[in-house]
Amino acid sequence: MIERAPRTTAFGLSAAVTRAAVSALRAKAPGGRDRWQRKNYAGRTVELYAGPASAVAAALGTGRVSPAAGVAVAVAGVCGAYDDVAGAGDPRRGFRAHLSALRDGEVTSGAVKLFGISAAGLVAGALLKERPVDKLLAGVVIAGAAHFVNLVDVRPGRAAAAVLALGAPGLLRAGAGAEIAATAMGAAAAVLPDDLGERAMIGDTGAHALGAALGAAVVAANGRAGLVAHAAALVAAAVYGDKVSEVARGVE
Repeated sequence: MIERAPRTTAFGLSAAVTRAAVSALRAKAPGGRDRWQRKNYAGRTVELYAGPASAVAAALGTGRVSPAAGVAVAVAGVCGAYDDVAGAGDPRRGFRAHLSALRDGEVTSGAVKLFGISAAGLVAGALLKERPVDKLLAGVVIAGAAHFVNLVDVRPGRAAAAVLALGAPGLLRAGAGAEIAATAMGAAAAVLPDDLGERAMIGDTGAHALGAALGAAVVAANGRAGLVAHAAALVAAAVYGDKVSEVARGVE
């Protein structure tokens, strides 16, 4: 029971901060309420407050455990927010589309997001691990997890539910990894009801931040063997991103 207390506290604090941030943003609506609304895949109007709120909670909670990881989560959220705003009308998704545009001389918001999150993950990995190979693997895991959660954010609740499902095994271990996993799960749990009810969406802001937090949890809890396994799975998911999104789209 004593070992589980930090995880429970981290989950509860993250959920509470997320809900408080949603309420504060909804009350203020910086820039006007129209800026905080989008049409979802079904044409319904949804709010965007859940994305920044969950990103703030994930960054603060992760940073409380590991400042380097917290900064990576915050950067992932900021890059996601940039893409939410600058790339709102851009239908292109996935590495290939944005890298193809870059080869043609166009710097898309997706490319900015890709390189920004990758750089933040690599810097965090370099600070979290000691050996060069582990530093690289840690960076791949953090950035790859951020991208993976965004890949499954194709229908209401998919991304938040994925964070809950993928974060749960991390709670079985003691230590920093479990606390960071609980933080990501708390934020996801706080936004899931409104996301599933198509009243809100977390967008790239929330998806990337929550994914980076999951990646940080994996890095904190695993040695080289675990990092290799997770990095390989995440790279494969990125390569077959369209299929990952297709599967997530079909899950009920």
